[in-house]
Amino acid sequence: MNEDRIAGTAKEVGGKAQEGIGQVMGDAKTELKGKLNQAEGAAQEMYGQFKQGAETAIESARDGAVTFEEAFRNTIDQRPYTVVFGAFAIGWLLGRTGRN
Repeated sequence: MNEDRIAGTAKEVGGKAQEGIGQVMGDAKTELKGKLNQAEGAAQEMYGQFKQGAETAIESARDGAVTFEEAFRNTIDQRPYTVVFGAFAIGWLLGRTGRN
């Protein structure tokens, strides 16, 4: 959990308590403030979830890039002639597409 999720949850719980106090005391203003704090806390908690998900996605993409790089390096080390032939073929095809 990140700090936005923790703060959002705390604000939401505090808002519920504030709403309950407002209901018991018959104070509509306190009850309304409690509901607003609940909504604000819920929004902050959702933002924290989104932020945490984005961070996880970035880490996964970074790990995938490292894995691809390792696989590419292993292919070059294990099959250098195949890689050179592939690079030559791609260069030849690109050269052919530029001619009239």
